[in-house]
Amino acid sequence: MPVMRFERFESPAANQAVHLGDIVRAFSYALDLTEGQPAGHCVRSCWIGCNIGKALGLTPVELSDLYYALLLKDLGCSSNAARICELYDADDRAFKRGFKTVGTSLAATLVFVARNTAPRQPLHRRPAAIGNILRNGVAIVDEMILSRCTRGSDIAHTLGFSRAVQRGIYHLDEHWDGSGRPQHLQGERIPLIARIALLAQVADVFHTHAGRDASIAEITRRAHTWFDPKLVETFLSIAKDANLWEQLESPFLDTRISAFLPADQIRVVDDDYLDAIATAFGQVIDAKSPYTANHSTRVGGLAMRVADAMNVPESRRRGLYRAALLHDVGKLGVSNAILDKPGPLNDREWEEMRSHANHTFEILDRIGPLHEMAAIAAGHHERLDGRGYPFGLSDESIRRETRIITVCDFYDALSSARPYREALDPVEALVIMGEAVGSAIDPDCFEALRSLHQ
Repeated sequence: MPVMRFERFESPAANQAVHLGDIVRAFSYALDLTEGQPAGHCVRSCWIGCNIGKALGLTPVELSDLYYALLLKDLGCSSNAARICELYDADDRAFKRGFKTVGTSLAATLVFVARNTAPRQPLHRRPAAIGNILRNGVAIVDEMILSRCTRGSDIAHTLGFSRAVQRGIYHLDEHWDGSGRPQHLQGERIPLIARIALLAQVADVFHTHAGRDASIAEITRRAHTWFDPKLVETFLSIAKDANLWEQLESPFLDTRISAFLPADQIRVVDDDYLDAIATAFGQVIDAKSPYTANHSTRVGGLAMRVADAMNVPESRRRGLYRAALLHDVGKLGVSNAILDKPGPLNDREWEEMRSHANHTFEILDRIGPLHEMAAIAAGHHERLDGRGYPFGLSDESIRRETRIITVCDFYDALSSARPYREALDPVEALVIMGEAVGSAIDPDCFEALRSLHQ
C-alpha cells in the first residue's frame, strides 16, 4: 500500500500523544456506515465482546487483540457493496441491515430474499432476479464473504496488526457447527477472537433492533449452531448485570471502551502511521464502487502535485494529503443504488448523495489529530459563489486546501468512467472545468492543475 512520505511536518498534535485505540475507534464509525448499521455499532460490539473477554480471563495481549479486531471487523465490507446492489437489485445498506436481523432458519432467509430482491422493480421482473439468487445463492454468498474477509484481513496486515487480529477479522463469519464461511471451520478450530466477535456483533444488532430481551433470546437460540456454547454461557452470565446494558446504551460509551486496553498495550502512533491509516481507509472508500477504484489515491497524489505548483508550505501538505485521501469517506453511507445509478438522480437520491459531505465531517471530526482537516475534507463540494454544500461557504471562507481538493476531485471525476458516461480525455475535462472557474472552482488552483498538463 503506497504511502506518501514527507520530509518534515508541523503536527497539530506535536505535544500530544496520539493513541492507536482512539484513532481506530473513531474510524470504526465509517465502517458502521457501509454496513448500514446505526452509528456506534462497532464500538458497542467492542463493549460486549471485551466484557466477554474479561470474564474469560484473557491476557492483556489477547484482550488488546480482541479490542482491535472488534473495532475493525468490518474493514472489508465495502468490497461487497456494489455486488450486493447488483445481485439483489436493492439498496445495499438497507439489505445488509435487514439481513442481519433475519433468523437462522432457511425459511426465514428465503422469505427475506423474496421480499427484498428487486423491491422497486415491476412484479413481472422480480421472479427472474429472485430465481437467480435461489439457483446460485450459495456460490454468491461464498464469493462475497471470501472477498470481504480477505480484504479486511489484508488491510489489517498492512497496518501492522497482529496475526490474531487478522485471523479474527478473516474468520468473523465462521459458525460453531461448521456452517459458516469462508473456510467452514468448526468448533475450537475457529479462532477465539472470531467466535467472540460474531457473538458480540449479533448481540448488538438484536439489542439495537428490538432490545435487551431480544438480544439475549437470539444469542441463546444460536448456541451450538452459530456460537460456542461456552461463550453463550459467559454472555448470559454477564448479561445479568444491568451495568452491561446501561453502559451499552450510554452516550459516553465511545470513550469508556478505552478502559479495556491494558496500560501496557496502549500504542502511541506517529505521523507516518496516521498516513498509513488514511491510505488504508482511502482504499476502503474506493472499494465501495467499481467506478471509484483508486479515486482517493489519485486525488491525494494530484493534490500534492497541485500543492507543489502553488508553493504550498511543506508544513501544510501532510494535512492536505490526508484530507484528499479521506474526502469521500462519507460515501460509505450512500447506497450503491445511487452511487452506481446509470441515469440522473431524483430529488431524494440527490439529497442522499449530498449527505456524504456531512458524513465525512462527522467521521473526521471525531479524530483528534485529524480534527483540523474535517472541514477541509468535507468542504470539497463548496463553491466560490456560495451555492455549494454542506456548509454553503463562499469565496473568502473556503480554505486553500479545500480549493485544491475540489479541483483535483472535479478533474479525476471527469477523467474517470462513470455509470452514465465514459471517461473524458484531459483536454475535454479541462475545458469543462474552465467554465466553472470563478464560480465553483478557484482560478489559481485551476491554473496550477492546468500547468501540469502542458
